[in-house]
Amino acid sequence: MNVLESFSLKGKVALLTGGAGQYGRQFTAALAEAGAETYIASRNLAELEKVAAEDRSRGFKVTALQLDLGSEKSIAKLRDDIIGRSGRCDILVNNAVTRVACGGWNNPLEVFDQSLHINASALFLITHLFAEEMKKNKSGSIINIGSMMGMIGIEMGNYDGTDMYPNPSPVYFYEKGGMINFTRWAASILGSYNVRVNCVSPGGFGVPSHPAQFVKNYCARTQLGRMANDTDLKGIIVFLASDASVYLTGANIPVDGGYTAK
Repeated sequence: MNVLESFSLKGKVALLTGGAGQYGRQFTAALAEAGAETYIASRNLAELEKVAAEDRSRGFKVTALQLDLGSEKSIAKLRDDIIGRSGRCDILVNNAVTRVACGGWNNPLEVFDQSLHINASALFLITHLFAEEMKKNKSGSIINIGSMMGMIGIEMGNYDGTDMYPNPSPVYFYEKGGMINFTRWAASILGSYNVRVNCVSPGGFGVPSHPAQFVKNYCARTQLGRMANDTDLKGIIVFLASDASVYLTGANIPVDGGYTAK
């Protein structure tokens, strides 16, 4: 196979949880532009449909479906819907996340439990259900969307000279750090079925609401001198989803402008 052809996702079916957020929009576009029949799923079906409609207007096959990661029945129904429509699922991108417990360290236990239920327990279930379908075809790629915050602690200096306060909650760091090792575990379990599991750990995404001083501090902490934009992660998603990465599994790849390399 020609090396460029190995990046093609033509003939493949992909599911991306989430899809309307900062990174989700570019993940959706990346999968669709590479040729995959793409499903995006979350609770906010109206927002997802806007994304799907925009990509369909460009000639791509993108379908928005309902998903409540807090419900086992909803996860199973999504699996059944996709298999019923397309007969298979070759790519799963675990991107959706809840941030209900990010308000502080002093959250009550039930708030932490709610976060862990969706960001950890539901991650295990949806990965299992779709991996079982991939195992039937002896092929598949699962991509977990982590964060550089799962690799490091808080850089307090990023907030110098601003009125921002660093996120004091441990749960996001805990969940994203755990996702990296879950990736390794799942890669071990699924490798004999030729199902690959990898993790992408993005860096900070630049938005207009960021104070100028924060942006300056953060950018100085990276090696490329900037924050991520709305296209920076498209390439890594296509690479990991495609046969171009056919011998790569169990890896965590930081895409953070060199932030964690310093």
